[in-house]
Amino acid sequence: MTENINVISAEKLTKRFGSFIATNEITFDVKKGEIFGFLGANGAGKTTAMRMLTGLLTPTSGKATVAGFDVYKEAEKIKKNIGYMSQKFSLYEDLTIKENITFYGGIYGLTNAEIKEASERLLNKLKLQSSGAALLSSLPLGWKQKLAFSVAVMHKPKVVFLDEPTGGVDPITRRQFWDMIYEEAYNGVTVFVTTHYMDEAEYCDRVSIMVAGKIEALDAPKELKRIYNSDSMNDVFIKLAR
Repeated sequence: MTENINVISAEKLTKRFGSFIATNEITFDVKKGEIFGFLGANGAGKTTAMRMLTGLLTPTSGKATVAGFDVYKEAEKIKKNIGYMSQKFSLYEDLTIKENITFYGGIYGLTNAEIKEASERLLNKLKLQSSGAALLSSLPLGWKQKLAFSVAVMHKPKVVFLDEPTGGVDPITRRQFWDMIYEEAYNGVTVFVTTHYMDEAEYCDRVSIMVAGKIEALDAPKELKRIYNSDSMNDVFIKLAR
């Protein structure tokens, strides 16, 4: 449920690698509970921007805060107040489902009691109560992705960053995954998501489209389709990316 509180703010955020400018003075805000789509072709600067916002990469210039913390001075505090799910599957295949939950609960600083409660809640929600002792490798990809998302929000972060979270999963599982995203957003978690699926861009409250390191468009999907006289976000993306 979107509220008029900025959870992410970036002002002229820039990252250079030598003479190459990966992100070029990008400026935007993301509200509490908003589902914010961050789109762009490969090499447009999406991953670099996300790495700066998650405290993994120091910007060259500009300003940014995430969950109220400065990306230059408080990167460690940012990491404790966010969830993150990478495009490459991020849990451990050779651990059981419960061991993965316990491991990440420890990383997120939860107490043993909190980990136990979160584990039970998570397994019940995913209907995996009888599978907790199974190796993660035994789960189909779609279930792994749903579990990875649940683990990324188990510590109730203010923001969750999702880097192409539904890559390779079937359409039904993608729809179920987005139902989970909607639920977290309704509960006040800000969702910052990159995706290659343009139909998923339609599910976002607002979408930014990056081209060659700059944000070329930023608005609600309905507005972007009106502005660019397009029937779909795929058409909008093609017009801008060209």
